Amino acid sequence: MRVHIASDHAGYSLKAYLVAYLSEKGHDVVDHGAHEYDALDDYPSFCFDAGEAVVSEPGTLGIVIGGSGNGEQIAANKVKGVRAALAWNLDTARLARQHNDANVIAIGARQHTVEEAASFVEAYLAEPFSENERHQRRIDQLAQYENDR
Repeated sequence: MRVHIASDHAGYSLKAYLVAYLSEKGHDVVDHGAHEYDALDDYPSFCFDAGEAVVSEPGTLGIVIGGSGNGEQIAANKVKGVRAALAWNLDTARLARQHNDANVIAIGARQHTVEEAASFVEAYLAEPFSENERHQRRIDQLAQYENDR
């Protein structure tokens, strides 16, 4: 699977770990930055780039990483067509895909060990959307609002 990934300085080390980890698992990983550690960088542009790539390539998924993951989730969700969810345990990672058909997850690198974060990513990537009518109806309502505004 193609996976688009991005982080700021706070998520830089976790991103590097996940790029290698996912590549070893056979995923096609596209790194949207940051490409070097810079304690003064700003996360929005990296998250916008990853979100734009996910939307332009249906069937791909994205991961955005920061200190808490909150700002990165907000930034990714500014991209039309992105449904980003904050994953903070295995259930939230799975449910993001299963119920919300999230195409991006956000992870807080300062909140989890790299092993925990990798387990969230694995759960997220492995979980399909349920295609349950009630979940699809809600996703359609979100998309309609996004398109009408």
